[in-house]
Amino acid sequence: MRYTPIDKSFFIKNRKKLSDKLDRNSIAVFHSNDIYPTNADGVMPFRQNNNLFYFSGVDQENTILLIFPDAKEIRHREILFVLETNEHLTIWEGNKLSKEDVKSLSGIETIYWYHEFESILKQLVYDAQCIYFDQNEHGRAEKIIDTRNDRFIIACKEQFPLHSYGRLAPIVNELRSRKEKQEIEQISKACTITKSAFEYILPRIKPGMKEYEIEADIIQEFIRNGSRGHAYQPIIASGANSCILHYIQNDKICKKDDIILMDFGAEYGNYASDLTRVVPVSGTFTNRQKNVYLSVLTIFKEIKKIIKPGITFSELNKIAGELVSDELVHLKLVSSKELKASKKDSSFYRKYFMHGIGHHLGLDVHDIHVKDAPLKQGMVITLEPGIYIREEGIGIRLENDILLTSKGNQDLMENIPIEIDEIEALMKK
Repeated sequence: MRYTPIDKSFFIKNRKKLSDKLDRNSIAVFHSNDIYPTNADGVMPFRQNNNLFYFSGVDQENTILLIFPDAKEIRHREILFVLETNEHLTIWEGNKLSKEDVKSLSGIETIYWYHEFESILKQLVYDAQCIYFDQNEHGRAEKIIDTRNDRFIIACKEQFPLHSYGRLAPIVNELRSRKEKQEIEQISKACTITKSAFEYILPRIKPGMKEYEIEADIIQEFIRNGSRGHAYQPIIASGANSCILHYIQNDKICKKDDIILMDFGAEYGNYASDLTRVVPVSGTFTNRQKNVYLSVLTIFKEIKKIIKPGITFSELNKIAGELVSDELVHLKLVSSKELKASKKDSSFYRKYFMHGIGHHLGLDVHDIHVKDAPLKQGMVITLEPGIYIREEGIGIRLENDILLTSKGNQDLMENIPIEIDEIEALMKK
């Protein structure tokens, strides 16, 4: 594998935390993601189900994790089912994980082959009262296709209709929202790779480039430094495209007087980073671009000061809205009179700042969490204020990844240039 795996003690600890929260005589089951087809005999690159990875460390297709803390036999309290290799697979795809490999990664002693799952489940399920299901309950998720977990839910309810059933999401969301030391190390490594890519591309940006040429330089640096690639679809948005929040075409020409909004982040060991910077194509911001940039940077610095355990995203968003409103007056986008008259309208600033001030970060870019819960030590969030002036074709967003600590917060991207003079100096190299 390209990344240094997390020590198995991390996954052992995660399973113990999960087991402690399950009802008595319950089984919890996690399935790996499907391999999705493209066309003909092509398939998409495999990406492991994040919950299965979080509790096992196994990063391979056709994997199932079963946890049964009250199983009569100790060997059946934690089981992994993995793909059995054969000569055909070895010739065409290379070696798959052996049972010893899986034990070493996960700390689980009982390993069966994937095709044995149904028979083993039937041996255990009648000793259980409840089956806990893993399903994607992310608030932003759209259910477009059925996953292996979805199909398993249907099959269980048909075969075992008298069992009770439970949801893993409320438990897992709480556990995954607070990061352990090993996770912070993986995210920090992803941030370091992202920093390397950012500093690599800046001197290469020049008028006449296509946005995708910048994207190509970024992925080159990611792979060179041990990342498997982008943690999410990158945004390389020049000129008016910088005002399109999720612009991903990345196919326009970067013109001399334009800015480029770049929102990208490396993945490392399944963990994400998330950076946004805005730079001038010519290497020097115009006065107007500079003023808008400084307004966003001011908001960024003010919000960063107040991020600490106990505060909520709702509170951060309210303060961000007030700060944005003040900067809109400074930029002469609205008058003081209009601002005063709008005090009763909490969404007054939304014409120029349409999204939230940040989100949780981890195995997912928009990581799972407990909705509306106060931030806690060990959480990692993004901080990403912006001002988008569509009538001027200027969109500025600045984004770093922030770790919540006992003393407040730590900026995991504090070493990535963000000041105007730093940006312009790098571009002149």
